[in-house]
Amino acid sequence: MSDNHNLLAEQRRALILDEVRRRGGVRVNELTRRLNVSDMTVRRDLDALARQGVVAKVHGGAVPVAEASTHEPGFEAKSSLEQSAKEDIARAAAVMVGPGSAVALSGGTTTYVLAQHLLDVPDLTVVTNSVRVADVFHAAQQTAPGGAARPGAATVVLTGGVRTPSDALVGPVADQAIRSLHFDVLFLGVHGISVEAGLSTPNLAEAETNRRLVRSARRVVVVADHTKWGTVGLSSFARLDEVDHLVTDPGLSPQARAEMAEHLPGLIVAGEDEA
Repeated sequence: MSDNHNLLAEQRRALILDEVRRRGGVRVNELTRRLNVSDMTVRRDLDALARQGVVAKVHGGAVPVAEASTHEPGFEAKSSLEQSAKEDIARAAAVMVGPGSAVALSGGTTTYVLAQHLLDVPDLTVVTNSVRVADVFHAAQQTAPGGAARPGAATVVLTGGVRTPSDALVGPVADQAIRSLHFDVLFLGVHGISVEAGLSTPNLAEAETNRRLVRSARRVVVVADHTKWGTVGLSSFARLDEVDHLVTDPGLSPQARAEMAEHLPGLIVAGEDEA
């Protein structure tokens, strides 16, 4: 791997992050030897990971950042992370949706990107507790001549509820709205995913709303980039055996893939599986 392979920067950083989390810290000189890149390249990678808030730089290397299980980043903060991975995941997930389907999208930055990839699928009914996702479909509601609705435009049901820092609507109002509905497929964004804790979030009310979404779906698809692996929020809301598919990116380590494959019926690695 050389300094000129700029397209591999995210994959290289994923390897570094996996090593930091697995070993509890790394040194710059170890990474230069392992990755066959320059000292400057490794330091740039560590700077990028530090800006994402997933590692802390120390003299000569980096250590993992341990977030409190109740910490919930805002939507804008999360939107800037793993952008190309989220695009790939969204593109792979969108092909699972056929015309006329009833689709649910939970709150989250990856489901927000997915919503943009679903705009051209005709005659969808979209149920969401995400203000951002609803805005995507609302902005696309171009009118035909005479003021008629755009042919094939999605019908959107926004659940209502109390707004979280990630712009999801949660609580009793949202739960009641979801309880009587049934979806062909639910696309679920998560704060964290692990074998032990399953799917988790820092927000107790959001956990309950997500439980309702899972119960109302015939098929559950988790859309989550590799950085969500090993993260555990305050409240678990679903076991891995309640998930039909996980759509993730190539940054997920071989060990994590093996563990996930043991507990999930379907593991889709966007980019690799498409190729």
